[in-house]
Amino acid sequence: MAERIRMRYSVHRDILDEEAVDEMAERSDSKPSLCEKFKKSMRCSGPRLKSCLLRSVPVASWLPRYSIRENALGDLISGISVGIMQLSQGMAYALLASVPPVFGLYSSFYPVLIYFIFGTSKHISIGTFAVLSVMIGGVTERLAPDSNFMTWDNVTNSSTVDVISRDAERVRVAAAVCFLSGLFQILLGLVQFGFVVSYLSEPLVRGYTTGAAIHVIVSQLKYTFGISPVRYSGPLSLIYTVLEICSLLPQTNIGTLVVSIVAIIGLILAKELNSYLGKKLPVPIPVELLGIVIATVISWQVNLADRYNVDVVGLIPSGLQPPVLPTASLFGQVIGDAFALSVVGYGIAISLGRIFALKYGYKVDSNQELIALGLSNTVGGIFQCFAISCSMSRSMVQESTGGKTQVAGALSAIVILFITLWIGSLFEDLPKTVLASIIFVNLHSMMKQFMDVPALWRSNKVDMLIWVVTFILTLLLNPDLGLAAAIGFSMLTVIFRTQLPQYSILGQVQDTDIYKPLEDYDQVKQVPGILIFRSSATLYFANAEMYQEALGEKSGIDITKILSAKKKLETKRKRHEKKNAKKKAVDMEGEAEKEEQKEIAIIEMDAEPNPSIPRAIILDLSPVNFLDTVGVKTLRSIQRDYGDICIKVVLVGCLSGVVDNLQSGGFFNDKVTKSCLFSTIHDAVLHCQSARTQSRDTVIPCEIAATYL
Repeated sequence: MAERIRMRYSVHRDILDEEAVDEMAERSDSKPSLCEKFKKSMRCSGPRLKSCLLRSVPVASWLPRYSIRENALGDLISGISVGIMQLSQGMAYALLASVPPVFGLYSSFYPVLIYFIFGTSKHISIGTFAVLSVMIGGVTERLAPDSNFMTWDNVTNSSTVDVISRDAERVRVAAAVCFLSGLFQILLGLVQFGFVVSYLSEPLVRGYTTGAAIHVIVSQLKYTFGISPVRYSGPLSLIYTVLEICSLLPQTNIGTLVVSIVAIIGLILAKELNSYLGKKLPVPIPVELLGIVIATVISWQVNLADRYNVDVVGLIPSGLQPPVLPTASLFGQVIGDAFALSVVGYGIAISLGRIFALKYGYKVDSNQELIALGLSNTVGGIFQCFAISCSMSRSMVQESTGGKTQVAGALSAIVILFITLWIGSLFEDLPKTVLASIIFVNLHSMMKQFMDVPALWRSNKVDMLIWVVTFILTLLLNPDLGLAAAIGFSMLTVIFRTQLPQYSILGQVQDTDIYKPLEDYDQVKQVPGILIFRSSATLYFANAEMYQEALGEKSGIDITKILSAKKKLETKRKRHEKKNAKKKAVDMEGEAEKEEQKEIAIIEMDAEPNPSIPRAIILDLSPVNFLDTVGVKTLRSIQRDYGDICIKVVLVGCLSGVVDNLQSGGFFNDKVTKSCLFSTIHDAVLHCQSARTQSRDTVIPCEIAATYL
């Protein structure tokens, strides 16, 4: 253990209260008006216009300085690797969104190019994401259920689903949700609402994504077993869906189940091999692509669709879709879902973006990220995409394969474009159960998040509670309602923690100006005659009453009892004086005089104050970052009540904003000035020790305090 460096220092200055500090530092009371602030914000100049344009279109600032020698090779390898992953994940996550797989490829192309222009994160991979896809699937199947597209087949004398019409309607719903969620993100970014991510704490996000992953798994079980369960929506829909699947298990398609088991085992083994050879290979093995190619070839050769009734992807049109404006009539039905998608997508993207930014030493602009994601979704909605965010697995691959800038994302989009234009139709015989198997295997990282629970139990039980409650709410209420309920619960924990702060009495570390809680340190002593009180939370309406009660409990002073005694004594004195005025007889005056002397003697007999009662109370307000009107009234009440019983009350550690709150709240008057405010506890202690003690003979309340305490 290194030897501690000891240096002595001493400070020689006068005791400074807030008034003295304001005078020495020449506090400026002039503040710009709202009109002046508005004029300044609207003032335009050449440098400011250039800065605004570069901030709004980040590609214009970094692309001209792009280093081909340092970045090109890494971005090229990374872009190809991520593009191959985009192929498999885009098609697989399209099944989650209940739209044809080709629309997953579109969603991996248009939004990625838009983010390349407007995004600020160099490492996240924008595109389809499992959690958002399953949320979109809930909306599309709710507004375009199979029951709305049933037709009668005269050949088989049975009802069948018009798949073409159903899928077309679901694409319209998904595009409308995507477009509207993008508009929400743009609006939130323009009003500088990027701080909304602060309400999505890491335990909340991880608990939410874990719960959403369970929804994803359950939604794909129908492809694993080859069954067609009814899709439920609303609270407890997950439980109903699981029960429905269990009831349909006897109808399992054995061929589909065998393909699924083989695909899952093969993918797991290939990924383990990939991990084992990770340090020896320049780029990871494209496991999903190999799985898709092999499964497609086997399905084509064996004719799985006709011989074993295995559901395959089907028609994949070549080329890109023309732009189509979303159906505005759907906006009213999906507005709530769109807002939830915009918040979830942004929260996940900015959380992962900040992790990479911190690791590589650059800054991610939270408001610009909102606008970039919003533009990606808005443009994507016009080209019939579904809502996107970033994928953790793809982002990790993009980073690990050498990706250093947004160019890697643009190259992955080009890979998708090549596949869509020329070779997409080759995957028409791909079994859907293989795509479901890819989803299952890719969700293993989210399943590992269950290990957060014991870790959080050891580090922070409140965060553990947030994780567990978020997970349960997401399971029971579905991802959209679950997120809103989880955020509400997270905010309640903040209120709950401010409702139960830690109250402490501070003592002095010997021969220093350092003050620590008495209960936490053995060699800390209370300053004689002075009580230093601190609360760990800010003071506002929700805990103001508890603050006063805790002060009374810690000080041992029942202020209500003392003030009641004072009132009774004053009433008794007035009644006695009135009685004496009416008595005119000499003998009656003598008796009244004896009674008065007896009353005063009782008071004087207990006039010596109890040494355990403090003569001054110092309120340490350093943890307080704001005061509302109730908080100001509470401090004013404490100042008045304890002052009435000869206990001086001073405040310490007030931030400038808190001082302004005291000023505007009417705390100061002719008797109470800023001289009762001090910057440090030590200044306040020295001030209280040097203050002259008022005469006990002339102050009745002091006698009351000594008598009743």
